[in-house]
Amino acid sequence: MIHLGEYEIWFLTGSQDLYGDETLKQVAEDSKKVVAELNADGQMPCKFVWKPTLLTPDAIRVCLEEANASATCAGVVAWMHTFSPAKMWIAGLSSYKKPLLQFNTQFNRDIPYDEIDMDFMNLNQSAHGDREFGFITARMNMPRKVIVGHWKTEHTRNRIALWMRAACAVADGKKLRIARFGDNMREVAVTDGDKVEAMIRFGWSVPYYGIGDLVEYMNQVSDGDITQAIAGYEKKYDIQWGSDKAFTLGQIREQARIELALRAFAKNEHINAFTTNFQDLHGMKQLPGLACQNLMADGFGFAGEGDWKTAAMVRTFKVMSSGLSSSQGMGDSFMEDYTYNLDPENGLNLGAHMLEICPSIAASRPTIEVHQLGIGGREDPARLVFNGKKGPAVCAAVVDFGSRFRCVINEVEVIDPPKAFPKLPVARVLWKPLPSLETSAEAWILAGGGHHTAFSNIVTVDMIRDWAEMTGIECISIGKDTTITAFRNELRWNAAAWRP
Repeated sequence: MIHLGEYEIWFLTGSQDLYGDETLKQVAEDSKKVVAELNADGQMPCKFVWKPTLLTPDAIRVCLEEANASATCAGVVAWMHTFSPAKMWIAGLSSYKKPLLQFNTQFNRDIPYDEIDMDFMNLNQSAHGDREFGFITARMNMPRKVIVGHWKTEHTRNRIALWMRAACAVADGKKLRIARFGDNMREVAVTDGDKVEAMIRFGWSVPYYGIGDLVEYMNQVSDGDITQAIAGYEKKYDIQWGSDKAFTLGQIREQARIELALRAFAKNEHINAFTTNFQDLHGMKQLPGLACQNLMADGFGFAGEGDWKTAAMVRTFKVMSSGLSSSQGMGDSFMEDYTYNLDPENGLNLGAHMLEICPSIAASRPTIEVHQLGIGGREDPARLVFNGKKGPAVCAAVVDFGSRFRCVINEVEVIDPPKAFPKLPVARVLWKPLPSLETSAEAWILAGGGHHTAFSNIVTVDMIRDWAEMTGIECISIGKDTTITAFRNELRWNAAAWRP
């Protein structure tokens, strides 16, 4: 479903023709070695592509225009091995539209005190070459990431790899199609938004499909394919059959029918994310539950009630985290804030949804259960029931303020529930919001964050910030050091900074 290896990052090395052939030959050899060793590092989600040393304005402009036009290039890394006069970069940077990382490194790590001479100084000039480049990107107000450190250092490489993941998510967003089966829930504000502006800003296409379009696919699913899907369910999940096994099996088979139809529809329509709405179920016996959960587990973005922005963010998280962890309970999901524990000494937030939480975040093997939904006026749907894995995580929401998009992030600490939920037959995650329930909830509401979020215990705040920087949207985070006074001030500063 997600293949980050289809993308590549171009590695650009800056210099100039004043140094002579011998020095420039060494510059090229050094940068090739850096690229080769970075590519040999298994944490890199895709490959670096070495490009010849850039020495002239025309070469720089052509290279960056080619990067723009390349369907596989997700971004570029720029390293000024020697001094590269920055006016040479203006034409190229003026047209460049993809993520940019300035890598302030040098080939050697340590100063060779006993051997350093002017030849060494002429060759290893990133300390001022990258500052020249840094000036022009700042002068041009270029969105970019700056990473400083030696290219062999594990911490430095880890930062590069995470930036690459954000760049791949941006590239995925440029071709992302989010199917809306029905519109957003009637009269709800935060799940709506400007779809045209979202396509301009992120590349997200949000086409509408009547629920009948899906029902047509459901009518074409064979009983044999449904039986095969059920066999797959039994391998991955425990099934709570209850007192009427035939009834339970029938309800699970209906979810399998929906899932298979959704997969076929998504393949034919090039869809990687979708939304449903319990107010739009004409021709369907059930609201999709288990079906949505299984598709999310395979990398699809999803959100309920027509919330296409959150569906896109879930897909974005899925791309960012692809391949990072195969551990039980590590993943990304659609999430909704449901109810609080308002004990002053133990403030907690219970996240869940009616049906659709991704099993990638399950602490243990999920159970398929069939229960009445109590909303939507349809049959009892099958769904996966489980608790979320404990540990650090993030919740993020993209909201539309008319003149701009804002991404709001909250760091949380998921805990094991102190008691069971015997009467709550849905997947759920219980967490302590940082820095506290009171402060985090107040800050979230002040920021206009929605009740739907993308949840992840793999994706980090820095990765989301990188993605926001790349897409050119406001980003504000709530964490252990947040105070309401400082947060209010940041919102005021942002309002000025992002004024159209």
